[in-house]
Amino acid sequence: MAEIAPTLDKKRDRAALGYSRPESYEELRAVLSSGTMRLPTKLRQVAIYLWQHPTVVALGNVTQVAQQAGVQPSTLVRFAQTFGYSGFSDLQEVFKSYLSGGWRAKGVEDGESGGEAARLVDGFVRSSAASLSNVRDRLDIAGFEAIAAALAQAAIIYVIGSKRAFTVSSYVSLALSKLGVRNIAVDNVGAAAFEHLRCATEVDAVLAISFTPYNSITPELAASASERGVPVVSITDSAFSPLVPLSKAYIEVVEEDFSGFKTLAATLSVAMALVLRIAQLRGGESADARRGKAASGGRSRKKENGQKSRAAA
Repeated sequence: MAEIAPTLDKKRDRAALGYSRPESYEELRAVLSSGTMRLPTKLRQVAIYLWQHPTVVALGNVTQVAQQAGVQPSTLVRFAQTFGYSGFSDLQEVFKSYLSGGWRAKGVEDGESGGEAARLVDGFVRSSAASLSNVRDRLDIAGFEAIAAALAQAAIIYVIGSKRAFTVSSYVSLALSKLGVRNIAVDNVGAAAFEHLRCATEVDAVLAISFTPYNSITPELAASASERGVPVVSITDSAFSPLVPLSKAYIEVVEEDFSGFKTLAATLSVAMALVLRIAQLRGGESADARRGKAASGGRSRKKENGQKSRAAA
């Protein structure tokens, strides 16, 4: 496969693209999310993994990180050189600096008692704690507020989420209903999701939730709604998500994994905060009340038009 062009091994090449070699984790994230470069499939896969797992990248060696990311070590080296680093170790220093300034993941200590059951419980608890710590430090509050504002203005909120995100979308729908916020959970039972979503209009909104590897029906449903002018907002886990270009606003929530499985601790926490913020912005007025006002206004206009027609006759 041909090398990506340019390889950015010269300063002038990087300058031509509008940035120099990223000197910090935040700068690297900014470059990756800017859309300046179109990465080949494998390098994009690396970018997504590095975006979501800075702790693993900082603490692991090139072989371990490559195995976790599902690529060859040479691909990591090529990714690093693409962004102006001499190799993986040079790139890794950016992640080590980031980690030293914040939360440091702790593994289960050798010799810890309790056996396999305790190891599993402790592993998932630590994974959840890491996810919660990260979301507290990295959540885009402006994006969060923009999502809440868009959903608070909607007559009906269509909540979409499948596979791992289904748990979150179901809980969000239940919580909204308990607060009197009119919503529809689009679950694709009977393969009717597209038909259900076709009822959404410009006065409604879609909350789409999807995570890596984004192979659920959710991005397709969000695209369908966006094409018809329905506002879409989303909760996802990276700027590479197909939901991002479809959304008026989005937030990233990255969950740490343990033994190949990810908890939903951080995502559910953010989702519940979002539900309550929507209720606050709506000021206690339910969607039914607003719809009733709109319907009443429509009937009044029809009555007025009818009277004018009779007067003209």
